[in-house]
Amino acid sequence: MKYYALIILLLFAAHATAEKRTVFTVTNNECQTIDGFGASDAWSMWQIGLWADSVQQQVADWLFSTECDSKGQPKGIGLSIWRFNAGAGSATQGDSAKINPDTRTEYFPQQTGQRRFLKLAKQRGVPTFLAFFNSPPVQLTQNGLGTNTGRDGTLNLRPDAYEDFAQYAANIIEQAEREDGIHFDYLCPVNEPDGHWNWQGPKQEGSPATNREVAHLARSMDKEFSERKLTTKILINESSDLRCMMGIHETDWQRGNEIQCFWNPDSTDTYVGNLSHIAPVMAGHSYWTNTPVLRPGEPRYDSIGLYGYRKRLAAQLGGVGTGFWMTELCIMGNDNEIGGGTPYDFTMQTALYVARVIHYDLTVAQARSWQWWRAAGGNYRDGLIRMYRAGERNWRGRGERKLQTVKTNTVHDSKLMWALGNYSRFIRPGAVRLEVTGGDANPFGLMLSAYRNTNGREVLVAINYSEAAAEITLAGIPKDAELSAYRTSDADGENLKPIGKVKASKIELPAKSITTIITQ
Repeated sequence: MKYYALIILLLFAAHATAEKRTVFTVTNNECQTIDGFGASDAWSMWQIGLWADSVQQQVADWLFSTECDSKGQPKGIGLSIWRFNAGAGSATQGDSAKINPDTRTEYFPQQTGQRRFLKLAKQRGVPTFLAFFNSPPVQLTQNGLGTNTGRDGTLNLRPDAYEDFAQYAANIIEQAEREDGIHFDYLCPVNEPDGHWNWQGPKQEGSPATNREVAHLARSMDKEFSERKLTTKILINESSDLRCMMGIHETDWQRGNEIQCFWNPDSTDTYVGNLSHIAPVMAGHSYWTNTPVLRPGEPRYDSIGLYGYRKRLAAQLGGVGTGFWMTELCIMGNDNEIGGGTPYDFTMQTALYVARVIHYDLTVAQARSWQWWRAAGGNYRDGLIRMYRAGERNWRGRGERKLQTVKTNTVHDSKLMWALGNYSRFIRPGAVRLEVTGGDANPFGLMLSAYRNTNGREVLVAINYSEAAAEITLAGIPKDAELSAYRTSDADGENLKPIGKVKASKIELPAKSITTIITQ
């Protein structure tokens, strides 16, 4: 009788486990095309690009490599877009620039360290390059600075210098191709022009701009690019907040309702959709819209927060037939679920938080591209890689708890970087997102998204945000099909670690982990 009782108990346990297994169905319903995943070289690569070659090669491998070692372990996260911060020349002004030394930039003919990483990215197969300006060149600005200090909320560009700025941008494009072999596929002339803070220094290069000024600048560049027969597309508007794209948010009417202003033909003063060099996507940043994190059924779920803002954004962009690129994000003060931006976090806490935003940006906002802010940074959660400069007294160690003087320039990877790799390394440009049904839309539980690459292979990214291990079943994929899987978690060595073959009928997801699953 004891044996029968044991058998019944085991059967009951197996049945209970099966009941707890979540079923996701991967459909053939195609959604948006994915253009790529990226990060920027801002404020760090001008330094790292001058460090020891061994450090440069390691950073480049981590960021750009799509190769694996002899054990099948990915060497890097395979970014497919590299954002180049085209300098405004504030570095030539020294302290009179009124900008922190670390965030000053040179004019393009210099920018030696950054240009070095353009080449390292191309060597490792990065297919797409994007140049962006935080400010017009200082010699063209109204106050002679790369920051808007002392001015109002309009573009810090002399009224007679629009054509000069367009020529400067075109010169960069031609010189990069001629001297570095780099073709800039996209160029964005403004960055966060709708920010209510107006970049009033002494932090970094930057300038606000009204929608009319942005449209004027886009038209000037479109004309210049056409005359020079350049193929580079102009990307706008690098909006600081998704809410500025949809309405008026913490600014005035001149820098709000950007979707309608730029993409509705009825907005005759600001419409740019008819320009031959304008990219058919609108760029915006996901800052400040990642909270509150609401569940289905909670008040205002469809209108605010992580889900609601993105649902509304997709509807508005769809109404004018324009795509969406999410071109910048790092951790900010309202991200209090994970403690905000400091200290730097090497663990899955930040990695999972960001992966959840990626999931919602792709599946709800219908983003065609997703790009992190800085590739490398200091003791703040804005870098995929933690950089340490020789001679600085800095926080060191995995928990950033020990203060010591750094002896040599060095770098350290993070779970955040590898988590982005769960998407960027395997979902390649041209992939199509597939609709997934099932689950319970729990932003603190299981999340699954699916994609079909141009080679026909399907890629699924499963996030287990919870504290408990879980099992999922994939419907829509043959249950006995052998799938490859890669996992990122806080376990030692689990940085896109290949975990062997798995079956669609039963896939185990450890607590606090991200798993990428690939069909053969």
